[in-house]
Amino acid sequence: MDGLHFDDVIVGGGSAGCVLAKRLSADGRRHVLLIEAGMDTPPEATPAEVLDSYPMPLFYGDKYIWPGLSAAAGRNTEGKPVVRAYEQGRVMGGGSSINVQSANRGLPRDYDEWHELGARGWGWSDVLPYFLKLETDLDFGGPLHGGSGPIPIRRIAREAMPAFGRAAGEALSATGLPFRKDQNADFEDGIFPPAFSNRNDRRVSTAAGYLDAATRARPNLTVWADSEVEQIKLEGRRATGVVVARGGQKLGVAAGRVILTAGALQSPAILMRAGIGPGAALQALGIPVIIDLPGVGSNLRDHPALTFCQYLPRPLRLPLARRRPNFAAMRFSSGLAGCDASDMYITASARGGWHALGARLGLYFLWCNRPYSSGSLTLASRDPKAYPVVDLNLLSDERDLKRLVAAVRLLARLVVHPQLNPEAGDFFPASYSPRIKRLSRYGTANRIVASILGPMLDVPAGLRQLLIRLVLLNGTAFQATLADDRALEAFVRQSVFGVWHPGGTCRMGDPADRMAVVDSGGRVIGSENVFVADASIMPRLPTANTNIPVIMAAEKISDALLRHH
Repeated sequence: MDGLHFDDVIVGGGSAGCVLAKRLSADGRRHVLLIEAGMDTPPEATPAEVLDSYPMPLFYGDKYIWPGLSAAAGRNTEGKPVVRAYEQGRVMGGGSSINVQSANRGLPRDYDEWHELGARGWGWSDVLPYFLKLETDLDFGGPLHGGSGPIPIRRIAREAMPAFGRAAGEALSATGLPFRKDQNADFEDGIFPPAFSNRNDRRVSTAAGYLDAATRARPNLTVWADSEVEQIKLEGRRATGVVVARGGQKLGVAAGRVILTAGALQSPAILMRAGIGPGAALQALGIPVIIDLPGVGSNLRDHPALTFCQYLPRPLRLPLARRRPNFAAMRFSSGLAGCDASDMYITASARGGWHALGARLGLYFLWCNRPYSSGSLTLASRDPKAYPVVDLNLLSDERDLKRLVAAVRLLARLVVHPQLNPEAGDFFPASYSPRIKRLSRYGTANRIVASILGPMLDVPAGLRQLLIRLVLLNGTAFQATLADDRALEAFVRQSVFGVWHPGGTCRMGDPADRMAVVDSGGRVIGSENVFVADASIMPRLPTANTNIPVIMAAEKISDALLRHH
């Protein structure tokens, strides 16, 4: 090593890493290093697009994500993999700096299941104190809400919603589900105003909430951005430090503990390159096996999702100056045999993009909130610059496919509604084709193109629907797909994607379980001082967006690490 030594080296400055950095450095006796591969966003120099209440970083190309990262979403009807770009945060704050800021916890049964799957001490009563610790709920108090945590959580109440929010709520209520006020305390099915991590219409990432100016000023905390960990160095089963690519150099850093918070795709890859993982696969790449853990890289899960657009009549559109566009979320039950209650989710947004075209489109996300399919992650090479091979394997369980097919038809029925838009031809699948992605990139040229295309939708319905079919749907009418069982199944298989909630690849469990990777304190089983504290430790995905559960997990493991020393 090059003479640099820290008690704790945290690898990855994302949603979890910022939490660990704040909590561990609160012990002034410990010297803590936080390493982030992407750019820093200090309080005095956070880019405006990161602070935006609308998820603008997603439209800046590769600036805030791992460039060129892809995943096989699933298989089409011919059994061929459907490979797509898979955006993951590469910036201080990670996903919390680029996501839509959803702040839902999931349901108590999610964490009780974790406990039953071997993550002892992670039941609902165990994790609730850490949900309370991380948040300042700006709307609700009481025993299920925190009032002094780093992450503010708020909602737009139904009575304060603009026209689109009220209309979307009315359309979804045709299911017979009731309106509810707080998805983080009322755990039944219903229609909710989405909770999000936001204050004064500005994003509060973990970089902003945890790495505030006072925390950054601690003399025992060092933050390295634009620095990539290439290797964990091991002596036997003990980590001695890491090798970091930084400023064109490779630096050796000695560590008392190495804590991986690089996310569900990078953390298992870092372990495998160090010789911790499935023995036969590592040997095939010429990597010496230090700890044979076959569970590393398995159990990869994401919520299988689809997106749809709908032309919005003028009275329902948001002015571009109003940034927060998400106004309704529906948690509901598929009723499919063999599936749990509250297994499905729909969100409704009044904006399909940042520009004049997107302002004319509502956007609906639909996903399985309790997926049964799982995939895997493997190394393509021992080269740290080579991305792992990611196979989400969505819809490999027939129950996931059946639920999505049924939910597409349900959504199509609900939103073709007098208060939204009664024209069935104005509802269509959102495309994430390369052409649409190019148009979505933020910039002057696309602003001009969108300002021309947008008004072209404001024509009589028949002409508009012809335009939608020719320009966006390759000449096909989606209503014909909805009416044909085989065509709809083929569409779902071809179009499904992960909703950027990867987890499970370093599953927490009982050390006696051969497929468990970390114990209930986050320690890699068989190691002395290597820990994981991000979404990869989840035994199963919660019934929720994953950001708030990841922050909770990082809080809980931080507490365990502080008690341990």
